[in-house]
Parts: sequence; structure tokens; C-alpha cells
Amino acid sequence: WKKVLYERQPFPDNYVDQRFLEELRKNVHARQYRYRAVVFQSGAVVQQLCSVCVFALTWWYMDAGMLSPQGLFGAALVSSLLGYVLFDAVDGGAGRWASGRTRWADLKSTLVFIAFTYGFSPVLKTLTESISTDTIYAMSALMLLGHLIFFDYGANAAIVSSTLSLNMALFASVCLASRLPRSLHAFVMVTFAMQIFALWPMLQKKLKARTPRCYVGVTVLFALAALAGLATVSSVGAVLFASLLLAVSCLCPYCLIRLQLLKDNIHGPWDEAEIKEDLSRFL
Repeated sequence: WKKVLYERQPFPDNYVDQRFLEELRKNVHARQYRYRAVVFQSGAVVQQLCSVCVFALTWWYMDAGMLSPQGLFGAALVSSLLGYVLFDAVDGGAGRWASGRTRWADLKSTLVFIAFTYGFSPVLKTLTESISTDTIYAMSALMLLGHLIFFDYGANAAIVSSTLSLNMALFASVCLASRLPRSLHAFVMVTFAMQIFALWPMLQKKLKARTPRCYVGVTVLFALAALAGLATVSSVGAVLFASLLLAVSCLCPYCLIRLQLLKDNIHGPWDEAEIKEDLSRFL
């Protein structure tokens, strides 16, 4: 018996001999994970959960009158300047030199964004007046959940969309800003949302790539700050959020590694043929 179909043989077409299972291979493309590496990679998820928590707490403080828009804008401005300097200091300006973007261009973009946001803040404040507050809260929660789902955590997946994730977060900020007392509150809230959902992840990605230890330290400090802020609002919420962070950073990586041991993908001569040769020259 020969494994060909173009010769007439005294066997049926679906006949196989005893050597059929000799080519059986298991878990050819399975990846071996290390617990510390998986915990390190889960830091991106922890960062975004804490970002959403800090954003919601900031809105709550402003809505309750415990945080002034001037104070928030000043703190956000100082932190943005520090982050801007750190962003260039991490790689010695190599990223800026490669992109060809100057500091003057960054300053112009910042001023244009602030000017347009401030000019349209009265519109943002009254944009959703005809919508009930309960609907606004529901839409904001749904948009923030979508932001977490579609955010780019570093995985090469079809569901990842940084643009969609950012737009959903900004939409949630506009919805929540419309329930604040004044237009100035709405302006500061949208500006803060851009900082924490757009600029902060960029700095974190560079820290993760260049200085992993610094990235871990910043992640831990950011999580502790979010938990401390949440504890001032709800102790039960702080405990639940801490449990969520521990589950994401410790329990889920452990479950992933344990489930990898149960993986049993089989490969053999029954697999579909794969053409590995470059066929672009024929197109």
C-alpha cells in the first residue's frame, strides 16, 4: 500500500495502514508560560482597571463638590509635564528622534486641543440634557466596559482596537461631564479623561519596554492609590476592587498555567495541507 491516490491499489480510498499513528504529534504549537512572566504581563490589565477606577472617583469627587476643577486641572497639568519629561528621559529621546516630531509640534497640538475643548465645553455640558441621568450612568458604564474590552493590552487579536477603546472612554467622559455643575467642570473632566486614557497608557508602554522594574513599581503604586481613593468612598467597594486586582494579577495567571498542562492538541497526516512557500510572485 502506498499513500497515493493516483495509482490503482487493491485498497479502498480511505484505507490506512498501521504506520498511520506513527506521525502523531501533540502540542506542536503550545506555548510554555512562566508564572512571573504572566503576572508581569497582567500589569497592563491592572493599569487599565485602576485608570477607570481613578477616573470614576475623580468624577464623583467633582460631582460632590469635594474637588475643584481648578485644583484638578493644576494637578493634571503638573503630572502631564512630569510624564512628558519622563517619556523622553526613558529612551534618551530616541523615540522622538525616530518619529521626527518636535516639542514645538507637541505644544501646538496641546494648545489646540485645550482651546477647542474649552470652547466647546458649554456644548458638552448641555449635550445630553434631554437624556435621563440613569441612562447617562448606564451608557457611561457600558462605554467604560467596552474601553476595557477593546483596549490594546499587547495581544495580537482581532478584538483589539485602540481607536475604538479610546473613543468609548471619551464618550463616557462626555456623558459624565454633562452631569457636573458647570461648563468648567465639563472641560476639566474631558481633559483629564484624555490624559488618563490616552497619554498615561503611552507612558506605561514605554516604561514596560525600557524599564520593567520601574513599570512594576509604578503599577503597584497606581493600584494602591486607586484603592486608597476608593476606600474613602466605599470600604466594601475597595475590598471588592482589591479582590479583583488580586484575581487578575495572581489567580488568573495561575489558572492559565495549570490549564496549559491539560492542553492536548494532536497533529498528524490528517491535518489540512499548508502551503508555506511564498506564492506572491504568482499573483
